[in-house]
Amino acid sequence: MSTIKENRKALLISPELCIGCRGCQTACKSWNQLPGQKTINYGTMQNPPDLTPVSFNIIRYSEVPSDTNPVRWLFVSRRCMHCGDAGCMKICPAPGAIYRTKEGAVAYDKDKCIGCKLCVAGCPFDVPRYDAQGKISKCHLCYDRIADGLSPACAKTCPSGAIRFGDRDALIDSAKKAGYAKVYGEADLTGLGALYAFKDAPKIYGMNENPAIAESVIFWNTVLKPLAVIGLGGIVAGALLHYVTIGPHKDADEEVKKP
Repeated sequence: MSTIKENRKALLISPELCIGCRGCQTACKSWNQLPGQKTINYGTMQNPPDLTPVSFNIIRYSEVPSDTNPVRWLFVSRRCMHCGDAGCMKICPAPGAIYRTKEGAVAYDKDKCIGCKLCVAGCPFDVPRYDAQGKISKCHLCYDRIADGLSPACAKTCPSGAIRFGDRDALIDSAKKAGYAKVYGEADLTGLGALYAFKDAPKIYGMNENPAIAESVIFWNTVLKPLAVIGLGGIVAGALLHYVTIGPHKDADEEVKKP
């Protein structure tokens, strides 16, 4: 943990500075060579509607009440939060499939991913997605760029300074000096790697006030996972975890309600 704190980098996202240009989305796709995708217009400027296996970050368009204008637009960048205490890492049963870089990014190795999708249950922010090959897919904080001293593609291209990258502690200090009411993620889950400078309560921006890892994930990490690692009760442990997080398996015939 000390290594993370000493070297930890982060993003600082300021929704009030965002102009909704979605340049960060384009830059992310370009750097990671992610293909485009067909979407359907649901009567909103937001596109795509949510994170996908080929959209690691999106700008969430939110309309909130305003005392001075007909409506107040908030553009909030949605992505992996790179939690200090990451539920996806706790619950992942495949060694090395989800790991932390020395800069604090929560990255992944598709070759080691077994496609169990337990990381979806472990994430309190509903971030991980799975690609066509059944492998995990999400923002990895451009770990390949920051390892060479470069900023993530989204921060590099942002024209308004709404996404900044740097030393985590320095970013927190700068947000506080700028007078923001709350630095979301400063202490949540032992500190997030995607920080938000909010002027209002987090719920106004569509964020949970107190994000937390599910108890089932904590139980798996502290009790069942060690047993599985040493080969004792691995099948039983895995089956129980799946039951708790995903639910019981039901055959198609069982799901049909008989008269």
